[in-house]
Amino acid sequence: MSQTRIILLALLTSTFLLGASGCGKMKGVSMGITKQEFGKTSEGKAADLYTLTNANGVQVKITNFGGNVVSIVVPDKKGRMGDVVLGYDSLKGYEANPTYFGSIIGRYGNRIANGRFTIGGRTVQLPQNDGSNYLHGNFHKVLWQAKAIEGKDSVSLELTYVSPDGEFGFPGDLSVTVVYSLNNRNELRMDYAAVTNKETVVNLTNHSYFNLAGEGTGDILEHRLQIFADRMTPVNNKLIPTGELKAVAGTPFDFTTPHAVGERIGQKDEQLAFGKGYDHNFVLNRQGGELFLAARVEEPTSGRILEVLTTEPGIQFYCGNFLDGIRGKGGKPYHFRTGLCLETQHYPDSPNQPSFPSTVLKPGEEYKTTTVYKFSVK
Repeated sequence: MSQTRIILLALLTSTFLLGASGCGKMKGVSMGITKQEFGKTSEGKAADLYTLTNANGVQVKITNFGGNVVSIVVPDKKGRMGDVVLGYDSLKGYEANPTYFGSIIGRYGNRIANGRFTIGGRTVQLPQNDGSNYLHGNFHKVLWQAKAIEGKDSVSLELTYVSPDGEFGFPGDLSVTVVYSLNNRNELRMDYAAVTNKETVVNLTNHSYFNLAGEGTGDILEHRLQIFADRMTPVNNKLIPTGELKAVAGTPFDFTTPHAVGERIGQKDEQLAFGKGYDHNFVLNRQGGELFLAARVEEPTSGRILEVLTTEPGIQFYCGNFLDGIRGKGGKPYHFRTGLCLETQHYPDSPNQPSFPSTVLKPGEEYKTTTVYKFSVK
């Protein structure tokens, strides 16, 4: 090979690695959003799959069925691209989706005790779909209206849905908008908004399962996690908060400094026993309406880093304790603890916990929250 060709090859390789790591743009890749058919639901309705691509070659695929994040392809420390979220290859998988892979969760993310709460002087009864409790709702199985938006600095997918009064037991017509945006800083931003015509409760989130080594490659026990929370909300044996805000210091829940997920997960601890591992809400140190860093995860082999920023007061850390070999992409089995979730949220069972931040939304008010998944490499 001539010296000129060697130099040219080195320059092209350098350009690719810089673009893939987020330090520069991958040559030949342009920002954009494309749409393709994703199949028909069991009711015969057509669903679509949208691919958001940034100038670094990072790609996020989202279907308007349930607003499910189907894949997030990001580089590792050597510039090799890989999918870091668990999911399915087809619409059929998302129609079942018992584990909520990648889903928009609503109307109320997490659990409500006995599926019951009181609002406006009347008792509301929700489906008891998690033992005696309510869990998550039905937004992950509805068809959202979609609109692709190409901006100067990002590409976005706007999803809208009107949940009618009484759907899944909740009062009020709730008009919801969720906007996913991907920029050239390798950030996936999620902006949530909702309005209602009756007093109701709202708590929206995303339920992506991450494995930064690559989906289907093994467990997440070596992932190093930091959560910027000095307290958590302990639960009873039905995973309902007791109402206490408990200090994490001196417990296996102290992630104020980085720890491997599996480092203390086997310790004898009542809370770990109740959740079969980590499945708990953390009370974030910074509370308020501005974006702030809530959690950081690093996978040591790939060098991939995920940072979670949010305007929400809490984050649910769940480490895949109920994954049981369900078949995902390429038919790969997702076994016990092969993915972790960091669900930004208000606290579980808030409608029944007056001391928790309120999740009540009234007519004339607007629900608004933002969460960002930021990807980088060490």
